[in-house]
Amino acid sequence: MTVIARQISAAQLRHKMLAMITEGHLPPDGRLPTERELAERFAVGRRSVRVALDQLEAEGLVWRRQGKGTFAGQPTDPTGDLAAQITGETNALQVMEARLCIEPELAGLCALRMQDEEIARLRALARRQFEASDPQAIELWDGALHRLIAQCARNRPLLTAFALLDKIRSNPDWVALRARARSDASMEVSNNEHQAIVDAIVSRHADLARTAMRDHLTTRFTALRALPGMAPDPGAPG
Repeated sequence: MTVIARQISAAQLRHKMLAMITEGHLPPDGRLPTERELAERFAVGRRSVRVALDQLEAEGLVWRRQGKGTFAGQPTDPTGDLAAQITGETNALQVMEARLCIEPELAGLCALRMQDEEIARLRALARRQFEASDPQAIELWDGALHRLIAQCARNRPLLTAFALLDKIRSNPDWVALRARARSDASMEVSNNEHQAIVDAIVSRHADLARTAMRDHLTTRFTALRALPGMAPDPGAPG
């Protein structure tokens, strides 16, 4: 295995690992080398490897399976068929109602359980969402931020419920609907709300994190309800 002689930055390490994934230098099952092998290959410490893998996982480029290793791409999604079924039986406002039930608690648990090395990723995702200008990038980084919070809550049943909702809300029509509900003014509010969520989580203040997430989702819920043609009652017959 080729060893790179000099130390490389975190960004360079992520780039090289991504190249290893995208250029087909993996076995058919997509399994990455072990952390030890990656550390030897790139001449870095195992902690640097873990940080790079965490970044790639947050971006949805790799996934981990307990006791099996790290794999390129996305894991088999057990929510896929159910999400497809529910998408045709619900609406965007009902999904927001469900998010209001789940994500505040995920934020609270995240404040208690997020590891120190994950905080930098949380701040980075919030910054990327703040800097995004086109609708696709805004949607990408907003989703990544909420996904990281859900993952760092470390509660498998809640994470599965979140993943189901996340899959449902990826419907292209609903993505377009959320884009219609955005404006320059609402994006400024959303960015401030994201920062409040991040600050509460970083300060390990669970109740404040729950409140900040609830306030943020309520703002988005209100914006969606205000769109022309939206039913005033999410449970009203379609």
